[in-house]
Amino acid sequence: MNENQENSSQENSSQTSNLQENRPKRNPNPYRQNSNTQTSGTSVNKDSAPSEQKREHTPRDPNRKPNPNRKPNPNQSNKPNPNRKPNPNNKNTTQSNQNSNNSNKPNTRPKSNNKNRGRRKQMPTNVSPQMKDCLMDNERVQQERMNPWKQIELNSKGKIRFTPLGGLGEIGGNIAVMESENSAFIIDVGMSFPDETMHGVDILVPDFSYLHTIKDKIKGIVITHSHEDHIGAMPYLFKELKFPIYATPLALAMIENKFNEHGLSADTKYFNYVTKRQQYEIGDFKVEWMHMTHSIVDSSALAIETPVGVVIHTADFKIDHTPIDGYTSDLHRFAHYGAKGVLCLFSDSTNSHNPGSTKSEKVVGKTFDTLFNLAEGRVIMSTFSSNVHRIVQAMERAVEHGRKICVIGRSMERNIETTRKLGYITIEDKHFIEAHERGKFRDEELLIVTTGSQGEAMAALSRMATDEHRHIKLKPTDTIIISASAIPGNEGSVSKLLNLLMKSGVTIRYKEFDNIHVSGHAAQEEQKLIIRLAQPKFFLPVHGEYNHIAAHAKTAAECGVDPRNMLLMSDGDQVEITPKFIKKVKAIKTGKRYIDNMNNKEIYNDVIVDRQKLASDGIINISLQISTQTGKISGRVAISTFGIIPNKDDKRFEKEVIQMIETYLLTNKTEGSANVKKIEEDIRGAVRKHVSRTRKLYPTIIPTVFLA
Repeated sequence: MNENQENSSQENSSQTSNLQENRPKRNPNPYRQNSNTQTSGTSVNKDSAPSEQKREHTPRDPNRKPNPNRKPNPNQSNKPNPNRKPNPNNKNTTQSNQNSNNSNKPNTRPKSNNKNRGRRKQMPTNVSPQMKDCLMDNERVQQERMNPWKQIELNSKGKIRFTPLGGLGEIGGNIAVMESENSAFIIDVGMSFPDETMHGVDILVPDFSYLHTIKDKIKGIVITHSHEDHIGAMPYLFKELKFPIYATPLALAMIENKFNEHGLSADTKYFNYVTKRQQYEIGDFKVEWMHMTHSIVDSSALAIETPVGVVIHTADFKIDHTPIDGYTSDLHRFAHYGAKGVLCLFSDSTNSHNPGSTKSEKVVGKTFDTLFNLAEGRVIMSTFSSNVHRIVQAMERAVEHGRKICVIGRSMERNIETTRKLGYITIEDKHFIEAHERGKFRDEELLIVTTGSQGEAMAALSRMATDEHRHIKLKPTDTIIISASAIPGNEGSVSKLLNLLMKSGVTIRYKEFDNIHVSGHAAQEEQKLIIRLAQPKFFLPVHGEYNHIAAHAKTAAECGVDPRNMLLMSDGDQVEITPKFIKKVKAIKTGKRYIDNMNNKEIYNDVIVDRQKLASDGIINISLQISTQTGKISGRVAISTFGIIPNKDDKRFEKEVIQMIETYLLTNKTEGSANVKKIEEDIRGAVRKHVSRTRKLYPTIIPTVFLA
């Protein structure tokens, strides 16, 4: 190395040393392992490995000439980017920028601590053993509180079975059986309404076949409340089987009325009047009635102690915090049994699609205030005859406005008389009049309470609409209040009723007024409250169509019930319940029986099928005489059709049928010993084939053949 090079090297070394001395100090990198690098201003340990040595900054040679072959980058600018942020990982760039910007300024920037960079500052915590024990105790208490069913003895080898025979997959017709190994009892015996295809049928009652098979085990019938869909089929059951009946006084009074109509007055000896919050032994079970609010007085839920644990059946309910009679739902008993541990909860699913809570019955009274103020003439109010609280509110408004009360309709008269006798209606006798006394008062002095809110053809309101009622003829000044909603399946009959009423010119108050009717069934928030109070291990939604129970099961899952501990049942599904599991074990035969209310007798299934066939495909009657000597038709053939062809085509159709019969007689000789039944069957087959080919119908054909 020559002298100039040595001098140049010394100068460069001196410049480098000065740069390093002026460079701001920084903390060492805590993530660097086995590094001998010191803070700025110190030399590197020469004995360390090359990879661990700090890379020195070598200044650019001032005598270095640019490369003439290098092409400039058009995208590169010599001007610094003012928006560019310095790279904190680039030591040389950061240090040079700091040196150039702060060469004449003291370094006032605080030193950073690389250990805490990018980390959340943690406060020191000192959890004492006492605090840990308290946290564990609280967690244990919370688990016990949220899962009280864990107190149930899981090693019990007992089991019970629950079988719905009606009320699932439908609205109404509620009946179920709960049984142990040795005994059983029935929960409600209700009726339901027919659809438009069941011609001549007034009500439907359950098929009692399964009850006949276990009749020796059945120790009683438990009634939750006195709605028709829970007690309407009682007379028809007692005509076949008789068991002790356990119910509150109002329910038994309503059942007694039905027994009297059916000639079963002597069967009131089976009545057992129950007091709420008391247990009654029925076979292997202990049953307690718990008060619930609903759209009828004196409704109850059931708490049932079984050989495997406590189960609760809500029956129909809603949570009304301001009921008309002041008796709220007995939620305390739900909480009481919930704390002890509920194995299974059966809960009403009718309104499971409705969010929020069902409104109180009291809001209907405020609507009645408005409607009575608007009415100029008579007020005719129709609602369910069992909805005593609704009827009472209308009657109280009538008394306030100086109106006399006239009750019309057999079921309405009977129910009001019964509830007045039991003290549920306390309005004095002087405010009531008979139907024949209505002429003594002006129209604005009358309230008529009547049946027919579902458009029943024989109900009083329907007969008023068709001008067939003996006492009441509608006037344009009348105001008709329909305080009810159409039961599923009755929408058509209700619409027909409304059309008839509108044609008569009366003022109708129906759905256009808010709160003219409120439901008696719980919405989702009320269902959640019951689930949370009971905290059951198993959950079985009841009462409603399949979509209703599916929605209710979803609500239960949101409230902490394990989906594996729920089943969606249909009528006839027998479910076995043990402390460890629930499962469907078999299917029971179920069905409906058809009742004609005109004579309170059953219409058999084959009759209903014939009626349906006649309504859909019609009927053909053929009557003819055949000569045994000539083998031909003698005399005139009488052919009549119903529901097949229009009257103008009768002659043409008659010719077609006669030609077919004549063709048949030509190919089949008819003698005195001929089989008439076979001839009739052959004619029936030929006519059926012709009608099905030409008119796509399958009518009932009745040929009658005489041999002469």
